[in-house]
Amino acid sequence: MRSISLFFRSVSKSLILVTSLSIMSVFNLHAQDVGAGAAIFKQKCTSCHAIGKVVIGPALKGVNDRHDEAWLIKWTKNAPAMIASGDPAAKKLYDQYKPAMMTAFGELSDDDVKNIYAYIKAEESKPAAAAAVPGAAGGQAAEGSGGISDFMLGGLIAVIIIAFLVILVLNRVIGTLERVMLQKQGIITEEEEVVEKDRFAGVKKLAKNKKFIFFIVLLSVIFLGSAGWKAMWETGVQTGYQPVQPIKFSHQLHAGINKIDCQYCHTGAFTSKNASIPSLNVCMNCHNYVQATEKYNGEISPEIQKIYKALDYNPDTKQYGEDQKPVEWVRIHNLPDFAYFNHSQHVKVAGIECQKCHGPIQAMEEVYQYSPLTMKWCINCHKETEVNHKDNAYYDKLMAAHDQLKKGQKVTAAVLGGLECGKCHY
Repeated sequence: MRSISLFFRSVSKSLILVTSLSIMSVFNLHAQDVGAGAAIFKQKCTSCHAIGKVVIGPALKGVNDRHDEAWLIKWTKNAPAMIASGDPAAKKLYDQYKPAMMTAFGELSDDDVKNIYAYIKAEESKPAAAAAVPGAAGGQAAEGSGGISDFMLGGLIAVIIIAFLVILVLNRVIGTLERVMLQKQGIITEEEEVVEKDRFAGVKKLAKNKKFIFFIVLLSVIFLGSAGWKAMWETGVQTGYQPVQPIKFSHQLHAGINKIDCQYCHTGAFTSKNASIPSLNVCMNCHNYVQATEKYNGEISPEIQKIYKALDYNPDTKQYGEDQKPVEWVRIHNLPDFAYFNHSQHVKVAGIECQKCHGPIQAMEEVYQYSPLTMKWCINCHKETEVNHKDNAYYDKLMAAHDQLKKGQKVTAAVLGGLECGKCHY
């Protein structure tokens, strides 16, 4: 009996260790796939897509079945390129939902994209699992293949917990039987005396076990190191930042529904370093006449009234007063002081659309920071963006300067744009 107990205890310790590692592995796998995919999906996809309904783009339910993984990765990372290449599936989607255009997410890695579609797959399985009936298990198994569903994860955890409890109960029963037998025989070992006198003998024994202490220290170092690395890596990254603005200006209404060009308001984006926030006089070009009274019982919209108040404007007399105050907008996209970014170089010279950095701005009811704006993100974009030098005044001037140098002619810094304000003034 004694040998059986010792054998069972040695086996149970190994089983407990393996069980713990299995639980950690399952949770880690599930978190890396579905958890990471959920975070990216909510950050980058929800403005245009939903799982079970059409928003701006198509419903994503069943997308893993409609397209293979390689196609989905290429489409998500650079849909415009696939459309331009003549891919039949890409052209069909574009023709069905144009003029809406799928945004290119070149900053995402292949694993990021796989995580997004793993999350979509997991969300699809939730209604099926909730409505499961006896005899439908085969269909569920076929539908859920290729990923870990919540039902499978919950079942696995339940089995592990039950097995762990059974081990504890059997171990306790065997220990009790041993003590009873030893008491009948009149044999009391030193080990049993220590157990009876000190309830914390097991804890003290583990504290003296060098392998166990090393294992705990190793796990602590890994956990703290990972948490510290993640915290440092995300320092200064404000993705998703959405402050409350003094006036609830809807880009979805103005840029999306009314299709007002971005540069009508942000005139500096095409001509200078800063895109510039429009003055309220630009707003008044329209709101002298558009007052949005339909939804407010004949009264002027409260948000438009805020514009009138800031300008000290009387809509009845159409006169401006002298008590005018600027609107204190809250800055959303804020680069570090050591980072130089010129809007005109990207918008005018490179021909990049606003959505490349700002995301689906035309679908945002309230603006938030869409891209991380990190150095890595910018470098990846520069690696992928092709230079279009045809019919581009900037490169034409540059080529002309090169030709002058080849001919031995004088070329000054002014010829290369040295008189532009942004060369010296940030």
